[in-house]
Amino acid sequence: MELPQIPELLGLSLLLGLLALMATAAVARGWLRAEETCRRAAGQKANGLPLDKSLKSKKQKQHQRTFSRKEKPQQHNFTHRLLAAALKSHSGNISCMDFSSNGKYLATCADDRTVRIWSTKDFLQREHRSMRANVELDHATLVRFSPDCRAFIVWLASEDTLRVYKMNKRENGDYTFTATPEDFPKKHKAPIINICIADTGKFIMTASSDTTVLIWNLKGQVLSTINTNQMNNTHAAISPCSRFVASCGFTPDVKVWEVCFGKKGDFQEVVRAFELKGHSAAVHFFAFSNDSRRMASVSKDGTWKLWDTDVEYKKQQDPYLLRTGRFEEASTGPCRLALSPDAQVLALASGSSIHLYNTRRGEKEECFEQVHGEYITDLSFDITGRLLASCGDRAVRLFHNTPGHRAVVEEMQGLLKRASNESTRQRVQQQLTQAQEALKSLGALKK
Repeated sequence: MELPQIPELLGLSLLLGLLALMATAAVARGWLRAEETCRRAAGQKANGLPLDKSLKSKKQKQHQRTFSRKEKPQQHNFTHRLLAAALKSHSGNISCMDFSSNGKYLATCADDRTVRIWSTKDFLQREHRSMRANVELDHATLVRFSPDCRAFIVWLASEDTLRVYKMNKRENGDYTFTATPEDFPKKHKAPIINICIADTGKFIMTASSDTTVLIWNLKGQVLSTINTNQMNNTHAAISPCSRFVASCGFTPDVKVWEVCFGKKGDFQEVVRAFELKGHSAAVHFFAFSNDSRRMASVSKDGTWKLWDTDVEYKKQQDPYLLRTGRFEEASTGPCRLALSPDAQVLALASGSSIHLYNTRRGEKEECFEQVHGEYITDLSFDITGRLLASCGDRAVRLFHNTPGHRAVVEEMQGLLKRASNESTRQRVQQQLTQAQEALKSLGALKK
């Protein structure tokens, strides 16, 4: 038999070997690629990343930006026929406000680290101007004007102390605000519930939620420490006449002290004056009228009370109870109270709603529901009594005080019948006409 030639066999063997080598290399490359993919996937899984990192991360960032825009808190919308204005320059929730004694300004503080000073003459205009004072590295929870309106004090949330800001007027009418070099020393051991400056400018009061009320001079020195013995304080304030300091809390009464000064203006002592007794449960809040002759209180027993405090307490004369009204919301949670300057109207705030009562008849006349997006943190009448201000979210809302105008109408109609001479009759008639025209312009004149 004839065998194939050697060169042909050698060529065939080399061809088969080359094909086998190429197949082995291809298999190896595929195996290496698969192993690399598995290793990368395992590493991404261990780091919590998706397989397609760049694409997925980009989509996630876009989604997060869209989500954050959607989740940004929106301003609470509220409308009412008696809403006079809404002040909306703060970017944080407002915790406190205060009208200046001359009636020209309203101060507000918020957790956006600013205090804003508003011009009251702009309240009924379309635009509301405000001047900003920055609170460095902190924010104010309480704010009060000085009696001369040349300064204001704030309570600092983080530093837990009192700071004074001086107001310097510019040529254009605006102000610059400068903090004094040193804050008041830290003396309280519990959270602060209120601060006040006496209208005489002689002393400052700070009160904490334990049982402590401190009386300071303007230099930051403690003149007296009051232990209220009420288990805890819920509110404390100085009377507009600057004679008295009062507090309420867990006990069913309001305790009042007199802060005594000598003829030369030197501090002497703090003495117990009188108490408002009549509630059967803890007292949430109280307020003075502008002349300090009336006080109002609201209690957990579900009632509010109006008191005549124009008494000679040194002769053991007790305050007179003038009126008691029902306010059931007070029995289920804390509430705030504001008394109009003439004591004719009582405003009660519970949650985010406000209720207005005529104190002479004890009847509810107005109710504003869901005024703010958060619980109401402060409530106050302006010095004229024509407007009621409230805060609780990022806005201050101002309401026309229609119950106040109606009270004036009722009072003037009674005085007109008893007027003994023509000059008195004309003066009373003028006040009656003004109140009736105000009600007519607001669509609140009862026929």
